[in-house]
Amino acid sequence: MNTPHWQARLRAMGPGIVMSSAAVGGSHLVASTQAGALFGWQLLWLILLVNVLKYPFFRFGVQYTLDNNESLIQGYLRKGRGTLIAFTALNVVAAVVNTAGVLILTASLLQYFIPVTLSLTVLCWLLLAIALAILLAGHYALLDRLSKLIMLCLTITTCVAVLIAWQNGPTAPADFVSPSPWQLSALAFLVAMMGWMPVPIEISAISSLWTRSKQKLTRVTLPDALFDFNLGYGIAVFLALVFVALGALVQHGSDQEIALASGAFAQQLVSMYAATIGDWSRYLVAAIAFLCMFGTTLAVMDGYARTLNESIHLLRQTPGEPANWTLSAWIVAQALSGMAIILFFQSALAPMLTFAMTLAFVTTPFFAWLNFDLMRQQGLSIGMQWFAWIGMAYLSLFALGYVLWWLTA
Repeated sequence: MNTPHWQARLRAMGPGIVMSSAAVGGSHLVASTQAGALFGWQLLWLILLVNVLKYPFFRFGVQYTLDNNESLIQGYLRKGRGTLIAFTALNVVAAVVNTAGVLILTASLLQYFIPVTLSLTVLCWLLLAIALAILLAGHYALLDRLSKLIMLCLTITTCVAVLIAWQNGPTAPADFVSPSPWQLSALAFLVAMMGWMPVPIEISAISSLWTRSKQKLTRVTLPDALFDFNLGYGIAVFLALVFVALGALVQHGSDQEIALASGAFAQQLVSMYAATIGDWSRYLVAAIAFLCMFGTTLAVMDGYARTLNESIHLLRQTPGEPANWTLSAWIVAQALSGMAIILFFQSALAPMLTFAMTLAFVTTPFFAWLNFDLMRQQGLSIGMQWFAWIGMAYLSLFALGYVLWWLTA
């Protein structure tokens, strides 16, 4: 007896939702909201544009996996060991820095929910222990279920907050003149924002591995997998625009200087919401932010560990699938490395994160081309090929322009 169409779609849902959960952390809560807080509505179209133009390269990860029954990382190896080594090296940097960054931000938001005063370091250890317990106990299956719950709560609470802010009207006075983002002094912010919008390009490889893991739990067809991906990607894009609205309505044009450090900015966002909408909203906004970051923490710890596990397994030319214990070992190693960054380099974490976001954008054309080239060999519609070429042109020209500006600055 065939499974009803809608039931198959529901069972296939997971990897796309997990990806959107990873997206709404640093790029949405911090970058999107800062874009609205600093420049009002001016960057709304740019955020939408970069999300749309990156779409095919993330889609190719899911499509390649289902068409070939292998991960994107295996596809990278087919392009040459040098390609996979470059991907792995970049992933090591991103995994450690991003783990430290999301832990610090999540811990700073957790302070709103606990009745005692604890240092950020202690809270990071606490969150790390909880995240490790969740991931080591259930791996992908548990992450899949938790991400769906987190995204449902997040989407509802975010929309409620925006509707309240919209009814109250913008904070900016009627005669306030917004600063322009179209100047060289804002270029570094724009590049960092686009690098993690909606997520770094290497998440396409992580999404490919999540899709493989989903296949082990249930039968997944390409149409059902693409439905899940499109839903998750659509939620991520929608929430990116919503967080711009939060910044534009609540923070833009206020007298208080906007903090650019992620932890300080998140707490400032909660405080300014309470002052603008009412003190009762403090816990609502804090809950939104905390849900964002805890979901991102889980996805980052699981996803990057999967790619490193798979990459090293392939580079070592070990036959068969990686052993189950090796993924757990990578999750623990990544978590402890992130904590080491927090313990010894906490004061330098903000520039590290900016570097990671900028590196993500500069390397986007390279990995976007790898994904595109792998799928071109499989066959793509004319429309999708044009879509990808336009995205490649935009991302490459912008990245090249930034590199030239940086070299001559």
